[in-house]
Amino acid sequence: MAELLARALVRDVPDFPKPGILFKDITPILEDPEAFQQVVDLLSEDAIAKGAEVIVGIESRGFLFGTPMALQCKLPFAMTRKLGKLPFERITEEYALEYGTNTVEMHVDALKPGQKAYIVDDLLATGGTAGAACRLVERLGGEVVGFGCMIELTFLDGRAALPNLPITALMEF
Repeated sequence: MAELLARALVRDVPDFPKPGILFKDITPILEDPEAFQQVVDLLSEDAIAKGAEVIVGIESRGFLFGTPMALQCKLPFAMTRKLGKLPFERITEEYALEYGTNTVEMHVDALKPGQKAYIVDDLLATGGTAGAACRLVERLGGEVVGFGCMIELTFLDGRAALPNLPITALMEF
């Protein structure tokens, strides 16, 4: 495989959003069409190889990668959004944060029963949001065939929250 162009473009931003956090900024990747396209290509290939029939993007940066993937793969795109953002009938799923909880939701008609879903986000950290997205897909009668992301923060062990799920991360930190 060719060198991943995006790796050299990830920018570290210390103390964001709060002191002690080293934020991985992906903005330079989005500003580089060749690197951005390479990420979309690699994740799209993975989704097709896993038999995806729908791409599910997690708000918000999962939308940045998921929508071009869906177009490239000629598959539908379904949104997993933060609470209160979807206008139609929806189901919700709560997940734990370091302090407290958060909630994501999907429209009740986002997936067809039995549809094979590939979930995508920009980054895998603790796995909380990805796990909640998986549960939403399953509650809608779908089957999660894989999770893809550009970056995995391995020190946060997000894979532990997604047991038995095939995970593809294009780079690890």
